[in-house]
Amino acid sequence: MSLKSGLASFFLLKFGSLSSSTSTSTAVRRCNFGHLRPVPPSKRAFTCLATSSPQTAEKSDGELLVVVGGGAAGVYGAIRAKSLAPHLNVLVVEKGKLLSKVKISGGGRCNVTNGHCPDTKILAEHYPRGHRELKGSFFNTHGPGDTMSWFTDHGVALKIEEDGRVFPITNNSSSIVDCLLSEARERGGKTVTSVSAGVQGKFILKVEKRSVEFLEYLEADYLLIASGGSRQGYDLAVQLGHSIVDGVPSLFTFKIKDPLLSELSGLGPMLVTHWGLSGPVILRLSAWGARDLFRAGYKALLMVDVVPDLNIEDMKAILSQQKQKFSKQKVLNSCPSEFQIVKRFWKYMLDREGLNCDTLWASVSNNSINSVAYLLKHCTFEVVGKGQYKDEFVTAGGVPLSEISLKTMESKIRPNLFFAGEVLNVDGVTGGFNFQNAWSGGYIAGTTIGELAAKAVC
Repeated sequence: MSLKSGLASFFLLKFGSLSSSTSTSTAVRRCNFGHLRPVPPSKRAFTCLATSSPQTAEKSDGELLVVVGGGAAGVYGAIRAKSLAPHLNVLVVEKGKLLSKVKISGGGRCNVTNGHCPDTKILAEHYPRGHRELKGSFFNTHGPGDTMSWFTDHGVALKIEEDGRVFPITNNSSSIVDCLLSEARERGGKTVTSVSAGVQGKFILKVEKRSVEFLEYLEADYLLIASGGSRQGYDLAVQLGHSIVDGVPSLFTFKIKDPLLSELSGLGPMLVTHWGLSGPVILRLSAWGARDLFRAGYKALLMVDVVPDLNIEDMKAILSQQKQKFSKQKVLNSCPSEFQIVKRFWKYMLDREGLNCDTLWASVSNNSINSVAYLLKHCTFEVVGKGQYKDEFVTAGGVPLSEISLKTMESKIRPNLFFAGEVLNVDGVTGGFNFQNAWSGGYIAGTTIGELAAKAVC
């Protein structure tokens, strides 16, 4: 590792041993999987000499794995590879903040995985893109139970909430981030801008510095692209011969055109907000309809069954009984308990139907009863756009699963090239499923790379 002048300080972690040319004047903090070297503002750390052509790419002592992306899949995969091949040099390249999505997910609590899907086939059904392919060995190799065991074994106590979501018992995502960073620390100001095939099956990566005056080229034996739904990761995949399913947003809320709706804000499976509709039900619907909604310009008609446990004839009968039993009461004050809806929403439905809330049940016509029953079973909302769900921002699209082996996460097009996480055309509904895709893919890729690297020195 050599030092060149730069413009700003940053942290760089290179897994493996520091080269003999490394200066010892700067303090080095040791961790389980390498060395974290703080670089002073007047210095710039490189894993190879700055150069202007790939022909002079620096070769490290021993094999090198470069991981593009410092998110859940990339860091988890790097840790796994290093645990199986201690001699392997591992470099994680991240242009932003390490594990930033892990940090802010779940409202800052980090929904690690989902604990209500021990059956892998049922688990796979929670992935709008990937539900057919993931029914095989993918989750059997490393599923939610394995993920929970890994974090528990590494000192993070977890809890499963009523809806199946798994969180650290601290309710703080820092518990997850700190756990991963204790195994693999990475800080950097680098961006991988291009990649090409080198000699003997290796990869030449062009890395751009914060200072445009400096570029470097890394020659890697193994390349793991785990850059999420970014264009950068897609471009790297295309440069190496892969195709890309165009990405569109998934997991978003609905903007609704209805001035009365904002008065109903509250919690539930379907959450009413000041701009429209949100909550788990809406987010799941947005995921399954991501491409159709994109093509429609996020203009659609949403139909909601407010009382799904009752058929319309039963509802008519219940409303007729309500009329007889509470004939002298106002309709607003006596919503049938069987409907299990709050008074504010009952008023909203009456207003939409045109029934005066002060009307006595005795004055409600049979036609009005039929209309209210129909409205509760077929309540329509005009979707005029998509909102933003801050806790989870997911892209539907990426490298097609047909172009990789899910047993190894290795490319079918180029040996020693691996993918994991959201860079693939896989996305899940809300509830910890997207992180589980990252843990599973990262673990499998890391296992394959670690085993290959271990064999290389035998």
